[in-house]
Amino acid sequence: MAKRSHPRRGSMAFSPRKRANRPFGHVKSWPTTDASEVRVQGFAGWKAGMTHILSRDLNPRSPSAGQEVRVPVTVVECPKMRILGVRGYQMTPYGKQAVGEAWADADKIAEAFSELFKRLPERKEHDAEKHFANLESADLCEVRLIVATQPGEVSGIPTKVPDVMEMGLDGGSMSEQLNFAKEKLGEEYSFADSFEEGGLTDIVAVTKGYGWQGVIRRFGGKLQSHKNSKKRRQHGNMGDFGTGYVRKTIRQGGQTGYHQRTEYNKRVLRIASPEDHAITPAGGFLHYGEVNSDYILVKGSVPGPAKRLIRFRDATRGSDKTLHDYEITYVSTASKQGA
Repeated sequence: MAKRSHPRRGSMAFSPRKRANRPFGHVKSWPTTDASEVRVQGFAGWKAGMTHILSRDLNPRSPSAGQEVRVPVTVVECPKMRILGVRGYQMTPYGKQAVGEAWADADKIAEAFSELFKRLPERKEHDAEKHFANLESADLCEVRLIVATQPGEVSGIPTKVPDVMEMGLDGGSMSEQLNFAKEKLGEEYSFADSFEEGGLTDIVAVTKGYGWQGVIRRFGGKLQSHKNSKKRRQHGNMGDFGTGYVRKTIRQGGQTGYHQRTEYNKRVLRIASPEDHAITPAGGFLHYGEVNSDYILVKGSVPGPAKRLIRFRDATRGSDKTLHDYEITYVSTASKQGA
């Protein structure tokens, strides 16, 4: 007997399929652990492109044990980020709400972002000690850092205006996290301060945008029969309610791509600098150029095109699989022209 079920084409899991609010991802939650040492839980960098490596498989139970395996990797340029301020949250009947925030000395920020501060109006002096005292006296449930990227250290992107975002803190008590933030205020921190080689991380990014697309491209629908009237790249019946009402589950054309997506448990294979390990291919990365500052190699692909800002966060789901050791024996720097 023929199969009577027919699953719908196109998932409803990502509705509404509309453009993201900003070109970089927004992190809504940060995992918590019982760690005793305070550290920053996130970072951000620019996607340069992809290449491949040869890695020796050190898993003794793998069919390729001891052999060199070709692995695709994404290169993300991650110069140091600067800590601008700290923000405290308290729990209310309506969820978490910001209690207050303390910012670094304006001179430190202006020194790091001189071009930006030429266009900003003068502000009254910000008494950070007073605001820290208010945060310490409040009943906080979470402390987050306010950090900024430093695009002036990257040559592959056109913008020189820093992106400001929040990063979670993990470990210790609330008072210890506030003290950590007070000590680091106005200073820089690197990717290696938050993550380790071989560890897992979640990646939050905005995918490549394709503008307005039809229903076949947008949902992967099936083409109509060659004997269909007038059109083939269209859906069939749009429902039994008439033209005045259409269910939201009906597939239709619209915005495709430029959506925020989160990929879980991506493995960081290498944290390095170009001085230690050259990574720029011959002729530079396509649509990006050269990598001149610290970078990381992420196993597999990463959402978004080149030059897109990628955010990293501690892995929230973890993995039951054992992370076996590996040995990188070769990194391809061959030209990507025509690849």
